[in-house]
Amino acid sequence: MIDFLLPSLLAGLGVAVIAGPLGSFVVWRRMAYFGDTLAHASLMGLALGLLLNINLYLALTFCCLALASILVVLQKQKLIATDTLLGILAHSALSFGLVAVSFLDNVRIDLMGYLFGDLLAVTPADLWFIYGGAVVVLTILALTWQPLLSSTVNEELAAIEGINTDLMRLVLMLLVGMVIAVGMKFVGALIITSLLIIPAATARRFSHSPEQMAGFASLIGSLAVVGGLYMSWNWDTPAGPSVVLATTAMFILSHVLPKRA
Repeated sequence: MIDFLLPSLLAGLGVAVIAGPLGSFVVWRRMAYFGDTLAHASLMGLALGLLLNINLYLALTFCCLALASILVVLQKQKLIATDTLLGILAHSALSFGLVAVSFLDNVRIDLMGYLFGDLLAVTPADLWFIYGGAVVVLTILALTWQPLLSSTVNEELAAIEGINTDLMRLVLMLLVGMVIAVGMKFVGALIITSLLIIPAATARRFSHSPEQMAGFASLIGSLAVVGGLYMSWNWDTPAGPSVVLATTAMFILSHVLPKRA
């Protein structure tokens, strides 16, 4: 059992560790719908990778980062409301990806695995991709933590202090895009955002500082990975959704337990 689940466990823990701090910023900035937009658009990256016959990891990452950059530019133009813009891009990109995949008659692909994740099909190459992405994300996050936090708390005050808030917004969105690209295959395009939001929302109740919340969110996400894999092994449930259910259970439990003083 351990030998079979170890790659899946390592993959899930790698995603959970980087999803915790980034998810905290998503919760603080109320960017949940932005994460959903990138997650839905990641399927377009999958389709492009198959059509162009290039590495799927590179295609997913490029698509997520490119869309994150486009969103930042369009938000700054203020042509339409942000929620409307996100809705248009999310469903258009998802639909494009699904239609493009349907034309690939000569390619066999487990579309359900990409939509809902397939933690139990992790390979050594997948682990290299996850942990390579984790190192990049955590390094950038450590270097930009303070200006990111300042611009999250109050953008106007951060700008007065000399922080480039537009750059910080772009950095944050690119990091979220990278996390979604890293975690899409293992948790699924349709539910990857939940691994960003739910652990952070759970940790918020028991945290007294931003750093504490980020750490707790990673811990809660890691525990959810263990619980989800346990459910999947014992009851033959899909691994990705099982992980999300485990995080949801902890979120509910956190509101039942008394809040820490």
